Amino acid sequence: MSQVITNANTTPTRSLTIWRLLQVLVWIVGLVIFLALIFYPSIGLLLFWNILIPVAPALLVVATGVWRNICPLSTTNLLPRHLGLSQKRKLSVTTQSKLQLAAIILLYAIVPLRHLLFNNNGMATAVLLFALSAIGFTMSFIFDWKSAWCSTLCPVHAVEKLYGGNTLVSVPNAHCLECVNCSVPCPDSTPNFHPALVTKNAYQALGSILIIGGLPGFIWGWFHVPDLRTPIHLTDSFEVYQLPIAGFAVSILAYLILQKYFQGKKERQLVSFFAATGVSFYYWYRIPALLGFGKFAQDAVLVNLRGTLPEWSILAMTITTTVFFFSWFLLRKPNQRSWVIRPQFAAKA
Repeated sequence: MSQVITNANTTPTRSLTIWRLLQVLVWIVGLVIFLALIFYPSIGLLLFWNILIPVAPALLVVATGVWRNICPLSTTNLLPRHLGLSQKRKLSVTTQSKLQLAAIILLYAIVPLRHLLFNNNGMATAVLLFALSAIGFTMSFIFDWKSAWCSTLCPVHAVEKLYGGNTLVSVPNAHCLECVNCSVPCPDSTPNFHPALVTKNAYQALGSILIIGGLPGFIWGWFHVPDLRTPIHLTDSFEVYQLPIAGFAVSILAYLILQKYFQGKKERQLVSFFAATGVSFYYWYRIPALLGFGKFAQDAVLVNLRGTLPEWSILAMTITTTVFFFSWFLLRKPNQRSWVIRPQFAAKA
C-alpha cells in the first residue's frame, strides 16, 4: 500500500512564520468582528459589511493568493488538517464539481438576503458566519486540505476564480505544506485560473455559465434593491430577489449570445470582460453608498460625506475604478502567474 512521504516545504521558514502571524492577526480581527456582531451589532455590521466586504473584491482581483492565505474562515476550516486530525479522504472530480455548483447557487441565494436580514441584523450575520465556518470545519475533518471547502463549497470561491484570473503576484502557499492533488486542477497553483478554464463535465460547464454570465447582472440588480427594515413580511422575500434575478437572467442571455463569437482563444477575452463588468458594477454603486451618496440614503453608509464632498468627486472615483478594472482585465496580458506558489509534490512510495 502506498503512503505519502513528507517532503520539506518549499516555503522559506521565515516567510511561513510571517504568514502564520498574519493568519493569527486576521483571525483575531475576524473573531472581534464576530463577537461585535453579537454584542455590539451596530459596530459589527459596520466593520463587516462596510469595511471588510468592500475591500474584498479589489483584493481578489489584485492578489487572490493573499486572501486565500489569510482568510479567517479558511484558517479555521483547515485547522483539523494542520493538527493532523483529518481523515484526508479524496473527493472525486465529479463530486467536487457538484459542490462547486452548489456553492454558486448558495452565493446567489444568500446575497439578496442581506437586504432582508443580514445588513441590519448582527446576530443573523453572526449565525451565518458560524454556520459556514462549522460546515467547512466539519468537512476538513473528513476531506484533505482545501478540497471540500476552500476550493469547492465556499460561496466566495467562484468569485475568486472569476476575479483572480490575472493576479499581480504569486505568494508562497501558507497552508499546504506539500501538494497532494486534493483538487484537480488546483485553483491555487494553476496559472491564470478562471471559471471557463475547466468545463469537462456538465456541472463545471453550468457553473461556469452561472458565475461568469450571471454575476454582473446580479450585482447590478442587487444594488437597486433597498434594505428592508422590520416588520418583515413573507412577500418581502420575493422583493429582494426580483431585480437581482432579472439582472442575472439578462446578463446570462448576453453571455450565451456572445459565447458563439468568442470561442477558443477568444473565450478568455469574454471572461475578462464579464469579470471587469461585475467588479466595476460593484464599486460603481458601492463607493457612493459608503460615502453617503447612494441610491438609498440610509443603506450601507460608512461615513456620510454628503455636503462635504462635491458630487463630481464621487463620479470621478467611480469612473477611475471602472477604468482601472477594465484596463486590468482587458489590456494586461495574462502573466502566467498562479495565486500561490505550488509547494513540491508529496512523494509516493
